[in-house]
Amino acid sequence: MISYIKGKLMEKSPTCVIIETAGGVGYCINISLATFSELPNENEEVKLLTYFIVKEDAQVLYGFLEEEERELFKLLITVNGIGPNTARLILSSMSVGEVLNAISTENVKAIQSVKGIGAKTAQRLVVELKDKTKKATWGTSTKISTSYNNNKYDALTALIALGFPKAGAESVLDKIIKAEGMNLSVEDLIKKSLKLL
Repeated sequence: MISYIKGKLMEKSPTCVIIETAGGVGYCINISLATFSELPNENEEVKLLTYFIVKEDAQVLYGFLEEEERELFKLLITVNGIGPNTARLILSSMSVGEVLNAISTENVKAIQSVKGIGAKTAQRLVVELKDKTKKATWGTSTKISTSYNNNKYDALTALIALGFPKAGAESVLDKIIKAEGMNLSVEDLIKKSLKLL
């Protein structure tokens, strides 16, 4: 219904902003910490992409600076047990790339680290969104996540071909990536894994 709102940023806090449009109407829009950290100063022009939710007792606008964040928000709220406020909390605790990595690598513990998300909800989120996030087209800020997933997959395939069991090899790769970050090449991942397997 409302795709975006453009106007003067009258007030901002880590959870919401008020944007006054040219018609003199001030919109209260709920935001994540990720969006808050990228906002301009008050009294400057801003454009927020929005998602409008109508409930029995309220009509609420959620705002995003980036299309990726809005798309991930829309996917998150399709999961049973995750409402708009929980989705916003996930996006405040983790970047879009981190959420996508956690889903694609089935890292339930990373999602569970978000306050208020239990093991069952985290598992459901991974199961329900794994295929949906693969089909979506993500922009530049998540390119790291794609190359990271490809490198991990290629390294895992090579280790399995070398005769190592999949579960053990995947566990070692996850430990290496957690310790050293996502920018390792396939060769580096394989070499470091061979030392630990």
